[in-house]
Amino acid sequence: MPRIAARFNEDSHEIIEGSAESGLVFLCDHATARIPEEYARLGLDPRELERHIAYDIGAEAVTRSLARHFDAPAVLSRFSRLLIDPNRGEDDPTLVMRIADGAIIPGNATIGPDEILRRIDRFYRPYDAAIEATLSAIVATGQPPIVVAMHSFTPEMKGVKRPWHVTVIWDFDPRLNRRLLDSLAGESDLIVGENEPYQGGYAGDTIDRHCLGTGFAHALVEIRQDLITTPEGAEAWGDRLARHLRPLVSNPDLREARRFGAHPQPRARGKRP
Repeated sequence: MPRIAARFNEDSHEIIEGSAESGLVFLCDHATARIPEEYARLGLDPRELERHIAYDIGAEAVTRSLARHFDAPAVLSRFSRLLIDPNRGEDDPTLVMRIADGAIIPGNATIGPDEILRRIDRFYRPYDAAIEATLSAIVATGQPPIVVAMHSFTPEMKGVKRPWHVTVIWDFDPRLNRRLLDSLAGESDLIVGENEPYQGGYAGDTIDRHCLGTGFAHALVEIRQDLITTPEGAEAWGDRLARHLRPLVSNPDLREARRFGAHPQPRARGKRP
């Protein structure tokens, strides 16, 4: 049975080994708060790198759990979104954030196009290429891959509490997204959100680059961070999501490439994961 080999690039990405015939690929765009030493934490206090502005707290652990459940490959970033955000198009004005959730990022405040391009070449494009290579390896087995992207969101924003335990962010392709929403909504102890606390569908983001243009079935899942901060919480959510995904990903409707729509041009920037 063909397998996708584990690979590790200190700067940009990690690929978790998995079976190509699983048909699944898990992604984690914001897995870590890592910033190479030469960037001097972008001038930030170390405590800022423990916040959501630097990475999606808990998302990496849930992604690893899901990869184990399905013996599926996963691709995780190895750099903080404060350096450059891989869930943006290269021409997105929020690709490198100068202010994030009220925090000024000194190392980004006066960044110019040459430094942005250096970060694209060192961090963004190798991560993007690792996703593309992993998806291509699954296509080579004769079936389109199913992509599940993992993110997390803060329990509150600007003093407003967020009630959802888990949400699904999507646009255009309803196949896995709607089925997963319906499945999660069947659990009486969960408050499930749809396109909350962020709206779905932006030109150039990870799902747009790798799924909408190719027609691969996909879902982007957000979990509230206080539920997955501990290893035990993250593992429990990995178990829970695996239980919901397992019957869904066997549906033959997901095992074909179908295009439902595409973004002809970038949308005006709104709330983003």
